Amino acid sequence: MNQQDLIKEIGNIRSLMERSSKVLSISGLSGVLIGIYALVGAAAAYYMVYGFDSQFAYRDHYVTEPAIIRNLFWIALTVLLASLTTGLWMARRKANKAGQVVWNASSKAMLLAMAIPLITGGLLALIFLSKGLFGLIASTLLIFYGLALTSASVYTFKEVRWLGLLEIVLGLLALLLPGYGLWFWVLGFGVLHIIYGFIVHKKYE
Repeated sequence: MNQQDLIKEIGNIRSLMERSSKVLSISGLSGVLIGIYALVGAAAAYYMVYGFDSQFAYRDHYVTEPAIIRNLFWIALTVLLASLTTGLWMARRKANKAGQVVWNASSKAMLLAMAIPLITGGLLALIFLSKGLFGLIASTLLIFYGLALTSASVYTFKEVRWLGLLEIVLGLLALLLPGYGLWFWVLGFGVLHIIYGFIVHKKYE
């Protein structure tokens, strides 16, 4: 075996080890679609509060109104379910093409790493909602989502860590600039997801 064959063999072994320890079935295009869902949801929420005929961004309704809270909750839930469905479907599709399985030891570990920060952030957001602290909800979700991504990045693409860190930064900025939570939501869950999705798609797919 010459040196070229040895290097090639080491590369194959490394690739096999990476596939067994990393979740590589995450689709970049699903990140783009999830970002688009977030933008559509944010536009619907903006219309719900401000309407299309408002002048100088005056509100037609307030977030404290029970009907508005219910509508915003359903918008958020719809975006979440659409994002989860798209992400899982495209991950399974990509894994099938590569002859891999989606549900393995690495994906279970990644799910657990994400679940703790996500559940904690979700419960904290519900507590803030019950206390009427609406201005803290967007920043809380961004920060804990970012923490979930940084925890999960150990098991998948390194770009996920950078996405998580940027989500945390946006969440902290949202705390410093109350009243602009929706715009930080657009940047974090919408624009950043689209950029991340294109990068992952171009680099790995």
